[in-house]
Amino acid sequence: MKRHPEITEGDLTPEQRRVWDRIVEGPRGIVEGPLRVWLQSPALADKAQDLGQFARYESCLPPKLTELAIIVTGRIWGSGFEWSHHAPLAAKAGVPQAAIQLISLGKRPKFTDPEMTVVFDFTVELHRDRAVSDGTFARASELLGTRGVVDLVGICGYYSLISMTINVFDVPTDGEFLLPELETAAADMFI
Repeated sequence: MKRHPEITEGDLTPEQRRVWDRIVEGPRGIVEGPLRVWLQSPALADKAQDLGQFARYESCLPPKLTELAIIVTGRIWGSGFEWSHHAPLAAKAGVPQAAIQLISLGKRPKFTDPEMTVVFDFTVELHRDRAVSDGTFARASELLGTRGVVDLVGICGYYSLISMTINVFDVPTDGEFLLPELETAAADMFI
């Protein structure tokens, strides 16, 4: 059964058109992947794309930390579409290529940047353990500030929603940055 709904500009309802136009006129400039799925529920699409714009472009975290949290979230969820779009953005933002490669394999990279280390640890713990240890929370608060920790939780939550949508609706992967299949369970990644 095909799960990925097809939607073309010509078939949009007035409510879908309004959301489509907002997305195209925003920093993304294109309606693709999970955004096309969400347009089946225009109110959800409108609210989710607003949160996504904040998470990706307007949080207090610099792009390298945002993209790191995004690719770790995408790897944990096994979200190929998300990985193929954000692995190149992570590299461009300053996440070391060696770290991106290890993350793609579900392995723990070593960072020289303490902020990258804490974002990685926080993101992994939050997804894997459904909580964050006191030590990781304290380090994140010290390095990122309270606002940074709140924004990081929002980024992880939004990209979990994105990844769930991609996985449930079989959003096709494109691009050259493919996510390798893992032999390990998600709970055993990054240990």
